[in-house]
Amino acid sequence: MKKSINYISAFYEDEEHLIEGIRHLKKHQIEIHDVLTPFPVHGLDKALGLRRSWIPRIGFIGGAIGGLSGFLFQTWIFTEDYPLVIGGKPYFAVPSFIPVTFECTVLFAAFAMVFAFLFRSKLGLGAENKIYDTQVTDNRFLVVAGFDGMKENSLQKVKLALEEANASIIEIKTGEQI
Repeated sequence: MKKSINYISAFYEDEEHLIEGIRHLKKHQIEIHDVLTPFPVHGLDKALGLRRSWIPRIGFIGGAIGGLSGFLFQTWIFTEDYPLVIGGKPYFAVPSFIPVTFECTVLFAAFAMVFAFLFRSKLGLGAENKIYDTQVTDNRFLVVAGFDGMKENSLQKVKLALEEANASIIEIKTGEQI
């Protein structure tokens, strides 16, 4: 279900002005809902005050589980389920387990991080796109600041702050369905 929101769109021409604009808005305590860029911008997460992602930790846990399960599975197969003497090696030959253990580690870590990313980004089945403006994917940088429940004078303060922050285009959108 789409919901109706009110927001201000501020477009910037390059990433330096975008970072300056975000810092300026943060200084004036204006809440930023979203920032959209055509390519990754170094330092954007720091300017927005975002915490470090927890996805690498999930990848480490998935890799540890994968490595352990791959090692234990091979151990069980070669010592209990189907023991074979191959080239005179003992049943529990750890060096021969290393390639499969490594592959299981990488596989489980990759799947864990992909699913964690999909969960974190709310990109599951049936997720709807939030398209604020079609120019964003081409060459523009967009900052979206919401103003639900804001008074008219507060709205003008936000617009003035965006103008001071070197925004090239400022659009006020009310009742938009996203």
